[in-house]
Amino acid sequence: MKESEDTRRSFLRTSMGTAAGLLLLPTLPLQPVVAAPAIISSRSKLDTKSRIKFSVIGMNHGHIYGQVEAVIRGGGELVSFYAKEKELSAAFSKRYPNAKMARDEREILEDKQVQLILSAGIPNERAPLGIRVMKAGKDYMSDKPAITTLEQLEEVRKVQKETKQIFSIMYSERLENRATVKAGELVKAGAIGQVVQTIGLGPHRMNPDSRPEWFFDKEKFGGIICDIASHQFDQFLFFTNSTSGAIVASQVGNVNHPQYPQFQDFGDAMVRGNGGSGYIRVDWFTPDGLKSWGDGRLTILGTDGYIEIRKNVDISGRTGGNHLFLVDNKDTKYIDSSDTDLSYGRQLVDDVINRTETAMPQAHCFLATELALKAQNSASVLTKS
Repeated sequence: MKESEDTRRSFLRTSMGTAAGLLLLPTLPLQPVVAAPAIISSRSKLDTKSRIKFSVIGMNHGHIYGQVEAVIRGGGELVSFYAKEKELSAAFSKRYPNAKMARDEREILEDKQVQLILSAGIPNERAPLGIRVMKAGKDYMSDKPAITTLEQLEEVRKVQKETKQIFSIMYSERLENRATVKAGELVKAGAIGQVVQTIGLGPHRMNPDSRPEWFFDKEKFGGIICDIASHQFDQFLFFTNSTSGAIVASQVGNVNHPQYPQFQDFGDAMVRGNGGSGYIRVDWFTPDGLKSWGDGRLTILGTDGYIEIRKNVDISGRTGGNHLFLVDNKDTKYIDSSDTDLSYGRQLVDDVINRTETAMPQAHCFLATELALKAQNSASVLTKS
């Protein structure tokens, strides 16, 4: 696997294995102003019994392993997989030897026992696959970005409405980050009052020598805001409890990689919703001196306090990730969130079985993507003077 993805998965395994307990918080008064959808509870019990059978089609990004593990934790049984690239199939088969290597995509789509299909294929191929999956009567969970154009989004929405199948996007920076999940619980409990604004920062390390050709092609990855910032738009909607939004301003640029003319290494955006406002910045400038692929941060400003999350690393010296800081009218607290339950996989399996929307409301899923795409399309282009 690529260096950056190896680092990311190694880090996540370390974080998930940490047994440090949470600091006990004082009882916080409930505030009726924030009711973020699908807040994740802190249950530690895992589903070990197979409740659904699922498959994988497309594994061009290493995120597929996190997707698979989330569904397995939720009670899913991986039964088959397919990738056009032999080297990717070989690595995946080594990791999951009990899963069958399918001859082609059709074999999986026509398998009546398969209820859910996962994909982390080349980004601009994810939405067309999802459409085929839903038309085959199966649910779909994609890595982000799952949709790279507004035309794709329109067709995905149409087919999802017609088929009633689930089209879910795994925004892992919220759903698979324990500190962010914990922050959701605190916000729902009224810890910082009414949310006013979110600031989401998503820096990444480049590692160009380990990247495939499609990584540098805007038509295939959709642009930096469409790609990375989809995480931040998801978090903005979730924490502000917004059900609508509009882009105030956005910009993108290829600041320091002229050898890749179709690449973008910087982007930012301002967004306004019916529950609050947000600022987003993403880039490919993580320096080699940082002991993580990126110093991802989220600040949630409320009327009675604020929360800051250092998702992957605390440069002040604390080890590991999942660092959460809570400041309110009484105190400043550090909260180790390393044992907070990650329930997205379990909730998605529940939704597949019960035909519900507990893991991620469908409207939220599409709106986060729509905002990212509109910010990408309307972005002014940074140029050197």
